[in-house]
Amino acid sequence: MKDTIYNYRKIVKFILDVLVWTSVTILAYLIRFDGNIQGYESQIFAVTGILAIFKTLVVYLSGSYMQAWRNTSYADLFQIVRITISVALPFFLIVMFVRDIYVIPVSIPVLEFLLGVPALAFMRATARFLIKYRQTSPKVSDEKKRILIVGAGESGTMAAREMLKHPREKMLPVAFLDDDLSKQNQRILGIPVKGTIEELSGIVKKMEIDEILIAMPSESGETIRKVVERARKSKVRYRIIPGIYDLVSGKVTINQIRNVDVADLLRRKPVILNSEEIRSCIEERKILVTGAGGSIGSEIVRQVSRFNPRHVILLGRGENSLHQLINQISSEFQHLDYCTRICDVRDYNSLSHIFHNEKPDVVYHAAAHKHVPLMEDNPAQAILNNVIGTRNVVNLALEHGVSHFVNISTDKAVNPTSVMGASKRISEHVVELGASQEDEKNVFVSVRFGNVLGSRGSVIPLFKDQIKRGGPVTVTHPDMVRYFMTIPEASQLVLQAGALNQNGAVYLLDMGEPVNIEQMARDLIKLSGLEPDLDIKITYSGIRPGEKLYEELLTDDEGIHTTKHEKIYISPKNGVLPDLEQRIEKLREIALEGNREKIFQEIQRIVPTFSGCETESFSV
Repeated sequence: MKDTIYNYRKIVKFILDVLVWTSVTILAYLIRFDGNIQGYESQIFAVTGILAIFKTLVVYLSGSYMQAWRNTSYADLFQIVRITISVALPFFLIVMFVRDIYVIPVSIPVLEFLLGVPALAFMRATARFLIKYRQTSPKVSDEKKRILIVGAGESGTMAAREMLKHPREKMLPVAFLDDDLSKQNQRILGIPVKGTIEELSGIVKKMEIDEILIAMPSESGETIRKVVERARKSKVRYRIIPGIYDLVSGKVTINQIRNVDVADLLRRKPVILNSEEIRSCIEERKILVTGAGGSIGSEIVRQVSRFNPRHVILLGRGENSLHQLINQISSEFQHLDYCTRICDVRDYNSLSHIFHNEKPDVVYHAAAHKHVPLMEDNPAQAILNNVIGTRNVVNLALEHGVSHFVNISTDKAVNPTSVMGASKRISEHVVELGASQEDEKNVFVSVRFGNVLGSRGSVIPLFKDQIKRGGPVTVTHPDMVRYFMTIPEASQLVLQAGALNQNGAVYLLDMGEPVNIEQMARDLIKLSGLEPDLDIKITYSGIRPGEKLYEELLTDDEGIHTTKHEKIYISPKNGVLPDLEQRIEKLREIALEGNREKIFQEIQRIVPTFSGCETESFSV
């Protein structure tokens, strides 16, 4: 049925285009002769008929009738200009060529063009106006939710336009709010800018707002928090357009509108990336991402896809997570040329076959065990995966001439109190050793950052699950703080760091200010529409083995240097540890034996600042 209606509309638009454009010829003669066309009837009939044939052909070939008139834009105007010129210009040349044989006024083809463009454009503009007017008429809009858009910038405008384009969503934008005084009392798409964020509560009440849409993807979490607090007091639903890091395409659509998340309250101003540097590292090259199914790995794949890689190898050992990533790629990045390889980075032989067959140019190594308490209980697995797995990937990258190798590390590698943190610290040493064996033209680096909001195993999903069950929400300690970064922000900065081309570097990402975990829990409870301590209790579970009250990004003996990128710093090189290969091989043998006490002792020989709970009585 829908196809029949669609085809019927196309036929109607095709006929209207031909009829209106054909009538322009008669109008041109009427204007040329001031309405007195006596004696020119036969010429008008002949010229109009011949031009009508050509116009019908041009309309059909150009497909101008295929465009939905409800979405008429400047692109349609340019198309109208092109098709009218395609008839008027040859007509003008013919008139000039045959004027000695058959006289047609030269002004007729000129008027053809000057009248054709506005006639066809006016028809589309009128149709669009009538459609939009019908959608926003009181009779129809009574059923729609009245939307107040906070943010009258590009994203807010795109959101309003999307709502008007999709009346079935039953969202009617009735006003904007914006702190930019230059936008006050203006109209955008016919929608008034009614005031600033401070006036939100009054405008919600006065205009009978049903829902608030926060459309400020570039604003900081502090600004978002201010809007959310006012929206909560107004007791209306509020939703948000994702942050700029999440808008990979840069476009806003209806289905991207979502509920406000705690990540929005912690959002920082977006940083400007040097896209050309990143592109030079990725474009038309083969990219291998280990741990591709994980939170960071999958986001690296999404970000890499923006820079036109020749081929992407998705490597991971979890088939379910890779399957989910493939589904996302199929719907969002259909142009991406990729393959999937199920492989554990500890399996050197399988890994070697992949390097031999795929020949990657760039490697992003995100495969790792990262859960602190689990690795405390299973230290051998932390060593075999995070250290030996990294050594396998580094050695194969060296063997196959990989130009860029980027290892994902963590702030827990600094003065580590956990096996997980210590294993990542050793993996940094492994990458630095690889860098020392590589030519200066190639780059082997580590990138160190803190917790990632929304990643698997992070505290956010745990809190959300506890809130869903009615509480209590368990916080380890009221003073515990952590550095946080969103997944897209971390992944983009990882790509940027890898493109800085300083072989052997350990890069540190600017994590902003540390966040109090209890305050984060309270924010999540409020965002769920509940009140902390009243609807949901908060309890303290105590610090678990291997955890710290706060994390560090540098050891005491490490300095810090700036790079040319404002959000990326570099730790000075301390040189490769002596006998590192032999130490790691011994650590591997001990891990295979599974002797917990010996594992802790050997870790401390490599990382003297390691202060795991089972090393207290041991000295080097």
